[in-house]
Amino acid sequence: MDNQEKAFAIHQKLMDTYGYPNWRNPFPPLDELVSTILSQNTNDTNRDRAFESLIAKFPSWEQVRDAEIQAIIAAIRPAGLANQKGPRIQNLLKEITKQRGSLDLSFLSEMSTDEARQWLLQFKGVGPKTAAIVLQFSLDKPAFPVDTHIYRVSGRLGIRPEKMNPEKAHEYLAALLPEETYYPAHLNLIRLGREICQARNPRCQECPLNDICSYYAIQQTGSPDP
Repeated sequence: MDNQEKAFAIHQKLMDTYGYPNWRNPFPPLDELVSTILSQNTNDTNRDRAFESLIAKFPSWEQVRDAEIQAIIAAIRPAGLANQKGPRIQNLLKEITKQRGSLDLSFLSEMSTDEARQWLLQFKGVGPKTAAIVLQFSLDKPAFPVDTHIYRVSGRLGIRPEKMNPEKAHEYLAALLPEETYYPAHLNLIRLGREICQARNPRCQECPLNDICSYYAIQQTGSPDP
């Protein structure tokens, strides 16, 4: 089967295994944007602790925008890299205000997916993954975020070129799947990566995809063809 057929077969098998996933209630776009910046190079627990600390200290994004930077850094320290993320978040809020006159991002819902993506990507610290998360989860627009788990799993499964970087993988993997599958496929692949296809010592024998996985085939036969 070609990569498109294989990607859809992977989605169907994960739906059979995990069912249709339900993530937390979506944040408004700006909340999601800040939360995703906090998530960079850390885990969900630390991201959530930092986000909750930030909004407890500053009840509005205008207060974060206008705060002393050291107070922001202190609030988000649980997320790690606070000295980098703090100024990045504040500069983002200042630039949005400069461009739009306020911190209301509801206008993005009226844009096409590509227009909204390009608008988000203009800001330092907002890459393809961050933009795709805001598009998919806050704006209900078709986007396929590729995090470290999906990048690893898609490489092992053999549905993307081995040396393709994560930035290019967003567009490539999105093209393999129908738009209506993006939400469940994204969440189920992350679950697979966390629970079974881990970076170290993947539990291949337990994997529901081992019959179509290139990595598993190589381990068993020396050939990448399952």
